[in-house]
Amino acid sequence: MQRWRGLTDIPEDWGRSVVTIGSYDGVHRGHQLIIGKTVERARELGVPAVVVTFDPHPSEVVRPGSHPPLLAPHPRRAELMAELGVDAVLVLPFTTEFSQLSPADFVVKVLVDRLHAKAVVEGPNFRFGHRAAGDVHLLAELGRDYDYEVLVFNLYESGEAGGGRPFSSTLVRGLIADGDVAGAAEVLGRPHRVEGVVVRGAQRGRALGYPTANVETLPHTAIPADGVYAGWLHADGEAMPAAISVGTNPQFNGVERTVEAYAIDRVGLDLYGQHVAVDFLARLRDQRTFDSLDGLLECIADDVRRSRDLIQAHTA
Repeated sequence: MQRWRGLTDIPEDWGRSVVTIGSYDGVHRGHQLIIGKTVERARELGVPAVVVTFDPHPSEVVRPGSHPPLLAPHPRRAELMAELGVDAVLVLPFTTEFSQLSPADFVVKVLVDRLHAKAVVEGPNFRFGHRAAGDVHLLAELGRDYDYEVLVFNLYESGEAGGGRPFSSTLVRGLIADGDVAGAAEVLGRPHRVEGVVVRGAQRGRALGYPTANVETLPHTAIPADGVYAGWLHADGEAMPAAISVGTNPQFNGVERTVEAYAIDRVGLDLYGQHVAVDFLARLRDQRTFDSLDGLLECIADDVRRSRDLIQAHTA
């Protein structure tokens, strides 16, 4: 799959393509529907399927300080899109100047002049251009002038997560903020993941017999509510069952919020400086303090046991 940053990265000889445009943060099950339809139409027409997305999130440029917690960094989104059959991902730097393009100028500069769109696939609420003035009706009207078709599909699904609310990135962010990682996984179609580099912490886990990878997460990452979780630590191409702690470590009067993962039954891991990922399967409990070190150790042992059992049941 080709990955481009900015319009100038698109090959000069790029031909016709089928395009979908959106933030696609998280590539949740609703997004997967639209992207799947894009790939399907591209295969029918015998042309590549392209996803156009933005960095930073448009809200940060339009309303500085309003950047939402991100469900997946752009490289992870690209991986997920590649798994869906996408041929190219275009990440457009979203600047103040870019935000002021009229809907017609956006269509010409992006869809017509560079991507040579033969079809554009979107959800019914798609908006584009300065002040989000463009909608799917205008997109289709411009398509008649510039020789591309517009296909509109409903991207909304629903399930038990969020009390049956339609699946959306906003819903996932709320579930994660509440610590409902199982609900988030239902909407995403996979466990929620955070990524970052392993850094040195206070090393209390090592002293207690449970050495953890202290993950310095990427900016704006959607981090689950403070608590203890079962999941996986991904490093060196391996998914290791893990017990995960999120929070300030109140037992030791910590103030900095951290994500720490203990790789269950693994000895001698040295992950310092490595980029790793942590997947969240289930929430075990809140963060809490204990009257004694023995009480803490007993609870940690129970966290590890429950994590091991949940992961084994999930993978059975």
